[in-house]
Amino acid sequence: MKKLFLILKRKKLKLAVAESCTGGLLASSITSLSGASKVFNLGLITYSNQAKIRILKVNKDIIKKYGAVSHQCCLAMVNNLSKISKAHVNVSITGIAGPKGGTKQKPVGLVYIGIKKGKKVQINRCLFKSKKRSSIQKATVKKTLDLILRISK
Repeated sequence: MKKLFLILKRKKLKLAVAESCTGGLLASSITSLSGASKVFNLGLITYSNQAKIRILKVNKDIIKKYGAVSHQCCLAMVNNLSKISKAHVNVSITGIAGPKGGTKQKPVGLVYIGIKKGKKVQINRCLFKSKKRSSIQKATVKKTLDLILRISK
């Protein structure tokens, strides 16, 4: 985390996040560092479908057709967050932290992480094996921080 913070600070990059299944854990891990305001711009917890639609302007047809936990929803979340935040690096997270709510097609531990830096966008599909909610949330944050670090170098 500290390494990422120093890179963002040195490059004068601002970060914004839109979280769902992690419930603010990513924003909390970043803002727990002293001086976080130099790199952290905005954090939204768009946990419900309504919040994704109203705040992040995710088209309700995307959620209807593909679900909130989908490549398409994650992409809309990160693209629309970048319009709202004007940050250099934008991140969206949507997934199923469990222990309930999973299906055969979308099991507990399925998480999509979207990262947008400039015009470059990547959506990462992750399947965390743990069935424990807190473990999935922590693993998602760790993976997200690694992905942000890679794209920010």
